[in-house]
Amino acid sequence: MHPGILYATLAYTAWGLFPLYFRQLASVSALEVIAHRTLWSLVFVAVVLVARRQLGWIAPALRQPRLVGVFALSALLLAANWLVYVWAINAGHVLDASLGYFILPLLNVALGYAVLHERPRRGQWLAVGVAALGVLWLTVQAGQLPWIGLFIALTFCGYGLLRKMAPLGALHGLALETALLAPLAVGLLAWWAWLGQAAWPHAGVADALWLLSAGPVTAVPLLLFAAGARRIPLATMGLLQYIAPSLQFLSGIWLLGESVQPVRLVGFVLIWVALALFTLEGVWQHRAARVG
Repeated sequence: MHPGILYATLAYTAWGLFPLYFRQLASVSALEVIAHRTLWSLVFVAVVLVARRQLGWIAPALRQPRLVGVFALSALLLAANWLVYVWAINAGHVLDASLGYFILPLLNVALGYAVLHERPRRGQWLAVGVAALGVLWLTVQAGQLPWIGLFIALTFCGYGLLRKMAPLGALHGLALETALLAPLAVGLLAWWAWLGQAAWPHAGVADALWLLSAGPVTAVPLLLFAAGARRIPLATMGLLQYIAPSLQFLSGIWLLGESVQPVRLVGFVLIWVALALFTLEGVWQHRAARVG
Protein backbone atom coordinates (compact mmCIF):
# COMPACT_ATOMS: atom_id res chain seq x y z
CA MET A 1 0.00 0.00 0.00
CA HIS A 2 1.16 3.53 -0.77
CA PRO A 3 2.44 5.00 2.53
CA GLY A 4 0.25 8.10 2.18
CA ILE A 5 -2.88 6.01 1.69
CA LEU A 6 -1.93 3.88 4.70
CA TYR A 7 -1.40 6.93 6.95
CA ALA A 8 -4.68 8.55 5.87
CA THR A 9 -6.62 5.29 6.21
CA LEU A 10 -5.28 4.78 9.74
CA ALA A 11 -6.20 8.37 10.66
CA TYR A 12 -9.77 8.13 9.38
CA THR A 13 -10.20 4.67 10.91
CA ALA A 14 -9.11 6.01 14.30
CA TRP A 15 -11.59 8.90 14.02
CA GLY A 16 -14.28 6.42 12.99
CA LEU A 17 -13.71 4.37 16.15
CA PHE A 18 -13.89 7.39 18.48
CA PRO A 19 -17.45 6.51 19.64
CA LEU A 20 -16.14 3.25 21.10
CA TYR A 21 -13.40 5.14 22.96
CA PHE A 22 -15.57 7.91 24.37
CA ARG A 23 -18.29 5.45 25.42
CA GLN A 24 -15.72 4.09 27.91
CA LEU A 25 -15.94 7.49 29.64
CA ALA A 26 -19.73 7.63 29.81
CA SER A 27 -19.57 8.05 33.61
CA VAL A 28 -17.57 11.29 33.23
CA SER A 29 -19.30 14.52 32.14
CA ALA A 30 -18.57 15.60 28.58
CA LEU A 31 -17.07 18.92 29.75
CA GLU A 32 -14.65 17.15 32.10
CA VAL A 33 -13.67 14.74 29.31
CA ILE A 34 -12.87 17.74 27.07
CA ALA A 35 -10.81 19.36 29.83
CA HIS A 36 -8.74 16.19 30.14
CA ARG A 37 -8.53 15.84 26.37
CA THR A 38 -7.17 19.37 26.11
CA LEU A 39 -4.64 18.97 28.92
CA TRP A 40 -3.24 15.57 27.92
CA SER A 41 -3.18 16.50 24.23
CA LEU A 42 -0.97 19.46 25.15
CA VAL A 43 1.32 17.21 27.19
CA PHE A 44 1.58 14.71 24.34
CA VAL A 45 2.30 17.23 21.58
CA ALA A 46 4.80 19.02 23.85
CA VAL A 47 6.72 15.75 24.28
CA VAL A 48 6.66 15.20 20.50
CA LEU A 49 7.88 18.74 19.83
CA VAL A 50 10.71 18.39 22.35
CA ALA A 51 11.70 15.00 20.90
CA ARG A 52 11.75 16.47 17.37
CA ARG A 53 13.48 19.67 18.55
CA GLN A 54 10.77 21.83 17.02
CA LEU A 55 10.45 24.61 19.57
CA GLY A 56 11.87 27.53 17.58
CA TRP A 57 8.47 28.51 16.16
CA ILE A 58 6.90 29.27 19.56
CA ALA A 59 8.42 32.69 20.33
CA PRO A 60 7.84 34.15 16.82
CA ALA A 61 4.24 32.87 16.86
CA LEU A 62 3.48 34.43 20.24
CA ARG A 63 4.78 37.79 19.00
CA GLN A 64 2.00 37.89 16.39
CA PRO A 65 -1.26 38.99 18.08
CA ARG A 66 -3.32 38.34 14.97
CA LEU A 67 -2.01 34.77 14.70
CA VAL A 68 -2.70 34.12 18.38
CA GLY A 69 -6.19 35.58 17.95
CA VAL A 70 -6.95 33.32 14.99
CA PHE A 71 -5.81 30.27 16.93
CA ALA A 72 -7.77 31.35 20.00
CA LEU A 73 -10.90 31.36 17.83
CA SER A 74 -10.01 28.04 16.20
CA ALA A 75 -9.39 26.58 19.67
CA LEU A 76 -12.87 27.65 20.81
CA LEU A 77 -14.47 26.10 17.72
CA LEU A 78 -12.49 22.90 18.25
CA ALA A 79 -13.47 22.71 21.92
CA ALA A 80 -17.14 23.30 21.06
CA ASN A 81 -16.96 20.59 18.40
CA TRP A 82 -15.33 18.15 20.85
CA LEU A 83 -17.87 18.95 23.57
CA VAL A 84 -21.00 18.34 21.51
CA TYR A 85 -19.45 15.28 19.86
CA VAL A 86 -18.55 13.62 23.18
CA TRP A 87 -21.92 14.53 24.67
CA ALA A 88 -23.71 13.08 21.63
CA ILE A 89 -21.77 9.81 21.82
CA ASN A 90 -22.52 9.27 25.49
CA ALA A 91 -26.14 10.43 25.16
CA GLY A 92 -26.87 7.79 22.50
CA HIS A 93 -26.73 10.05 19.43
CA VAL A 94 -23.86 8.42 17.51
CA LEU A 95 -25.83 8.41 14.25
CA ASP A 96 -26.60 12.12 14.60
CA ALA A 97 -22.90 12.80 15.23
CA SER A 98 -21.89 10.78 12.16
CA LEU A 99 -24.32 12.86 10.10
CA GLY A 100 -22.19 15.93 10.83
CA TYR A 101 -19.12 14.40 9.22
CA PHE A 102 -21.11 13.06 6.27
CA ILE A 103 -22.31 16.56 5.35
CA LEU A 104 -19.01 18.28 6.20
CA PRO A 105 -17.45 18.03 2.68
CA LEU A 106 -20.60 19.49 1.14
CA LEU A 107 -20.77 22.26 3.72
CA ASN A 108 -17.15 23.09 2.86
CA VAL A 109 -18.28 23.75 -0.72
CA ALA A 110 -20.98 26.17 0.42
CA LEU A 111 -18.64 27.91 2.87
CA GLY A 112 -15.94 28.21 0.23
CA TYR A 113 -18.45 29.94 -2.03
CA ALA A 114 -19.75 32.28 0.69
CA VAL A 115 -16.46 33.20 2.38
CA LEU A 116 -13.60 32.48 -0.03
CA HIS A 117 -15.56 33.40 -3.18
CA GLU A 118 -14.75 30.05 -4.74
CA ARG A 119 -16.74 28.93 -7.77
CA PRO A 120 -18.10 25.40 -7.22
CA ARG A 121 -18.81 23.38 -10.32
CA ARG A 122 -22.36 22.38 -11.32
CA GLY A 123 -21.85 18.82 -10.11
CA GLN A 124 -20.78 20.11 -6.70
CA TRP A 125 -23.85 22.35 -6.45
CA LEU A 126 -26.05 19.38 -7.40
CA ALA A 127 -24.50 17.35 -4.57
CA VAL A 128 -25.05 20.22 -2.11
CA GLY A 129 -28.68 20.48 -3.22
CA VAL A 130 -29.35 16.76 -2.75
CA ALA A 131 -27.73 16.89 0.69
CA ALA A 132 -29.92 19.87 1.60
CA LEU A 133 -32.95 17.76 0.68
CA GLY A 134 -31.67 15.06 3.02
CA VAL A 135 -31.31 17.54 5.89
CA LEU A 136 -34.79 18.93 5.12
CA TRP A 137 -36.24 15.41 5.21
CA LEU A 138 -34.60 14.70 8.59
CA THR A 139 -35.93 18.02 9.88
CA VAL A 140 -39.49 17.24 8.80
CA GLN A 141 -39.38 13.73 10.28
CA ALA A 142 -37.95 14.86 13.62
CA GLY A 143 -39.93 18.09 13.82
CA GLN A 144 -36.71 20.02 14.37
CA LEU A 145 -33.37 20.63 12.68
CA PRO A 146 -30.82 17.82 13.11
CA TRP A 147 -28.90 20.25 15.29
CA ILE A 148 -26.27 17.82 16.56
CA GLY A 149 -25.02 16.95 13.08
CA LEU A 150 -25.31 20.53 11.86
CA PHE A 151 -23.46 21.93 14.90
CA ILE A 152 -20.65 19.40 14.54
CA ALA A 153 -20.36 20.12 10.81
CA LEU A 154 -20.51 23.91 11.19
CA THR A 155 -17.94 24.10 14.00
CA PHE A 156 -15.50 21.80 12.24
CA CYS A 157 -16.08 23.56 8.93
CA GLY A 158 -15.29 26.91 10.56
CA TYR A 159 -12.29 25.36 12.28
CA GLY A 160 -11.01 24.01 8.98
CA LEU A 161 -11.44 27.40 7.34
CA LEU A 162 -9.38 29.13 10.04
CA ARG A 163 -6.68 26.46 9.90
CA LYS A 164 -6.59 26.73 6.10
CA MET A 165 -5.68 30.42 6.39
CA ALA A 166 -3.24 30.00 9.32
CA PRO A 167 0.46 29.34 8.63
CA LEU A 168 1.06 26.65 11.28
CA GLY A 169 0.95 22.92 10.52
CA ALA A 170 -1.17 20.27 12.23
CA LEU A 171 1.17 19.54 15.15
CA HIS A 172 2.21 23.13 15.83
CA GLY A 173 -1.35 24.39 15.47
CA LEU A 174 -2.71 21.78 17.88
CA ALA A 175 0.04 22.68 20.35
CA LEU A 176 -0.92 26.36 20.27
CA GLU A 177 -4.65 25.65 20.47
CA THR A 178 -4.34 23.31 23.45
CA ALA A 179 -1.91 25.71 25.15
CA LEU A 180 -4.49 28.50 24.85
CA LEU A 181 -7.22 26.23 26.24
CA ALA A 182 -5.08 24.59 28.92
CA PRO A 183 -5.43 27.31 31.63
CA LEU A 184 -9.21 27.04 31.38
CA ALA A 185 -9.05 23.23 31.43
CA VAL A 186 -6.77 23.15 34.48
CA GLY A 187 -8.88 25.76 36.26
CA LEU A 188 -12.09 23.80 35.66
CA LEU A 189 -10.57 20.52 36.80
CA ALA A 190 -9.24 22.15 39.97
CA TRP A 191 -12.56 23.92 40.66
CA TRP A 192 -14.59 20.72 40.23
CA ALA A 193 -12.16 18.82 42.46
CA TRP A 194 -12.47 21.50 45.17
CA LEU A 195 -16.28 21.26 44.98
CA GLY A 196 -16.10 17.48 45.06
CA GLN A 197 -17.78 17.24 41.65
CA ALA A 198 -14.81 16.00 39.59
CA ALA A 199 -14.60 12.40 38.48
CA TRP A 200 -10.82 12.25 38.21
CA PRO A 201 -9.88 12.26 41.94
CA HIS A 202 -12.06 9.19 42.44
CA ALA A 203 -11.42 7.46 39.11
CA GLY A 204 -10.34 3.86 39.12
CA VAL A 205 -7.29 2.65 37.25
CA ALA A 206 -9.28 1.93 34.09
CA ASP A 207 -10.99 5.34 33.95
CA ALA A 208 -7.70 7.11 34.76
CA LEU A 209 -5.98 5.35 31.87
CA TRP A 210 -8.83 6.20 29.51
CA LEU A 211 -8.56 9.88 30.50
CA LEU A 212 -4.76 9.96 30.18
CA SER A 213 -4.91 8.30 26.77
CA ALA A 214 -6.99 11.22 25.46
CA GLY A 215 -3.71 12.94 24.52
CA PRO A 216 -2.33 10.35 22.08
CA VAL A 217 -5.84 9.39 20.94
CA THR A 218 -6.33 13.01 19.82
CA ALA A 219 -2.88 13.81 18.46
CA VAL A 220 -1.79 10.60 16.71
CA PRO A 221 -4.62 10.59 14.10
CA LEU A 222 -3.86 14.25 13.35
CA LEU A 223 -0.19 13.41 12.74
CA LEU A 224 -1.16 10.46 10.55
CA PHE A 225 -3.58 12.68 8.63
CA ALA A 226 -0.92 15.34 8.07
CA ALA A 227 1.57 12.71 6.88
CA GLY A 228 -0.99 11.23 4.48
CA ALA A 229 -2.15 14.60 3.14
CA ARG A 230 1.41 15.47 2.11
CA ARG A 231 1.82 12.27 0.10
CA ILE A 232 -1.41 11.66 -1.83
CA PRO A 233 -3.70 13.74 -4.08
CA LEU A 234 -6.60 15.69 -2.64
CA ALA A 235 -9.05 13.56 -4.64
CA THR A 236 -7.80 10.43 -2.88
CA MET A 237 -8.13 12.12 0.49
CA GLY A 238 -11.68 13.05 -0.48
CA LEU A 239 -12.55 9.39 -1.01
CA LEU A 240 -10.89 8.21 2.20
CA GLN A 241 -12.56 10.82 4.42
CA TYR A 242 -15.84 8.91 4.33
CA ILE A 243 -14.24 6.05 6.29
CA ALA A 244 -14.68 7.94 9.58
CA PRO A 245 -18.43 8.75 9.48
CA SER A 246 -19.19 5.35 7.94
CA LEU A 247 -17.48 3.57 10.83
CA GLN A 248 -19.24 5.87 13.31
CA PHE A 249 -22.60 5.09 11.73
CA LEU A 250 -21.98 1.34 11.66
CA SER A 251 -20.59 1.19 15.18
CA GLY A 252 -23.62 3.14 16.42
CA ILE A 253 -25.97 0.51 14.97
CA TRP A 254 -24.00 -2.73 15.39
CA LEU A 255 -21.96 -2.13 18.55
CA LEU A 256 -23.69 0.60 20.55
CA GLY A 257 -27.27 -0.50 20.03
CA GLU A 258 -28.74 2.56 18.31
CA SER A 259 -31.62 2.11 15.92
CA VAL A 260 -32.70 4.11 12.90
CA GLN A 261 -36.27 4.19 11.63
CA PRO A 262 -36.66 3.38 7.91
CA VAL A 263 -38.43 6.69 7.26
CA ARG A 264 -35.51 8.56 8.88
CA LEU A 265 -33.02 6.49 6.92
CA VAL A 266 -34.32 8.17 3.75
CA GLY A 267 -32.58 11.38 4.85
CA PHE A 268 -29.28 9.56 5.31
CA VAL A 269 -29.68 7.88 1.91
CA LEU A 270 -30.16 11.27 0.23
CA ILE A 271 -26.96 12.53 1.89
CA TRP A 272 -25.09 9.38 0.82
CA VAL A 273 -26.31 9.93 -2.76
CA ALA A 274 -25.04 13.51 -2.53
CA LEU A 275 -21.67 12.26 -1.34
CA ALA A 276 -21.52 9.76 -4.20
CA LEU A 277 -22.27 12.55 -6.71
CA PHE A 278 -19.71 14.80 -5.08
CA THR A 279 -17.03 12.10 -5.09
CA LEU A 280 -17.63 10.90 -8.64
CA GLU A 281 -17.62 14.49 -9.93
CA GLY A 282 -14.33 15.13 -8.13
CA VAL A 283 -12.72 11.96 -9.50
CA TRP A 284 -13.91 12.80 -13.02
CA GLN A 285 -12.50 16.33 -12.78
CA HIS A 286 -9.21 15.01 -11.39
CA ARG A 287 -8.82 12.53 -14.26
CA ALA A 288 -9.80 15.15 -16.83
CA ALA A 289 -7.16 17.53 -15.43
CA ARG A 290 -4.49 14.81 -15.60
CA VAL A 291 -5.38 13.94 -19.20
CA GLY A 292 -5.45 17.62 -20.13
